[in-house]
Amino acid sequence: MEQHFKQRLLPVRLAQAAGLAIALCTPLVAGNVQAQVGGSTPSAGDTAWQRCASLTDDREARLGCFDRWAAEQARVGSPVPSAAGTLTQTTPASRPEPTPAAPPVTITITTPPAHDCRSPEFSELSRFWELEAGTDCGSLNIRGYRPISLSWISADSVNTQPDSPSPGRTAAAKPYSPSEARIQLSVRTKIAQGLLTREQPLLRDSLWFGYTQQSHWQLFNGELSRPFRSTDHEPELTYVYPTDAQLPLGWRLRYSGVSLVHQSNGQDLPLSRSWNRLVLMAGMEKGDRFRLQGRLWKRINENADDDDNPGISDLIGRAEVAGYWNVNKDNTLGVTLRHSLKADTNGSVRLEWLRNIADGGIPGSKSGLRFHTQLFTGYGDSLVDYNRRRTVLSIGLSLVDW
Repeated sequence: MEQHFKQRLLPVRLAQAAGLAIALCTPLVAGNVQAQVGGSTPSAGDTAWQRCASLTDDREARLGCFDRWAAEQARVGSPVPSAAGTLTQTTPASRPEPTPAAPPVTITITTPPAHDCRSPEFSELSRFWELEAGTDCGSLNIRGYRPISLSWISADSVNTQPDSPSPGRTAAAKPYSPSEARIQLSVRTKIAQGLLTREQPLLRDSLWFGYTQQSHWQLFNGELSRPFRSTDHEPELTYVYPTDAQLPLGWRLRYSGVSLVHQSNGQDLPLSRSWNRLVLMAGMEKGDRFRLQGRLWKRINENADDDDNPGISDLIGRAEVAGYWNVNKDNTLGVTLRHSLKADTNGSVRLEWLRNIADGGIPGSKSGLRFHTQLFTGYGDSLVDYNRRRTVLSIGLSLVDW
């Protein structure tokens, strides 16, 4: 009986011992909690366990209160006192971070600057002849050469009966009008590059094939049923080398080259006219405002019996200098001088003004369409007029740098 009583009394004594231990530790735990929170106002969780600690008269109620408080703290993840008397934070179940949205895709319609033969980061001559790696737009692409233009022209005279000193080259007279339309087409393509600049990764030499066609159309001459008075064809093969050098007064030499040029009007006798030339050329510029290009040529001789136009070099000339001034972003003035390099000073002068009339539709770009006005005087306005001096005014539209 006594043994049975002792067994029933043992759990009660253990509970009393646990309550006594908690009561003794309560001041210590409270002091530690107060130190952890820096004397701030107790939270709802702190008030609950302190209320349990205050139940000193009923140990059974005190233990039950602490059990309920501990279960509540485990559920909400609140701080609980650790064995060392400090606050510990229970960690709730972690939630996966939301997947960030994919960045928007940007589509550009411009060529990367590293390969853009129209990029304003490079000079005009560098873009035109693709002299640098950054202006390289590849081979076998069609590019503009001389302006593609449509003009109305009026002259002080017209060659109604073309002739030449060679036998059988005098045509029958026709009542041509001094007012007519002129159409010029001009394209080129780069057929090879890097021939001599393989050891210079930033420079590009190139080999080009170009073709220019110029037609004089008697559009206003209904009496002759509006014929084409003349059409000149000019294919050429041109090699350009990036000869970069600083010159006095801020000028910069940009290229040198050589060209083989054929020009003919595609007619049979008596209107047939043709010649072949070997041309040396170079170009320089000063900033983005001024350009100067020179050409010096030597005619490839023909047999006298085959020469449609003897003395053509003495009349049209043996050298040409063309200068351009970009007055502002919309206006360009140009002058081209040809000279025979002889005392009789034959040749020609051409003055021109080009006015930008549209933008390119893309920010930072500009259109190649220009309004142009030209005044020409001298020999060689057309090949059939190689030996006739004329003064011609032309007004129209030109497409350049496309």
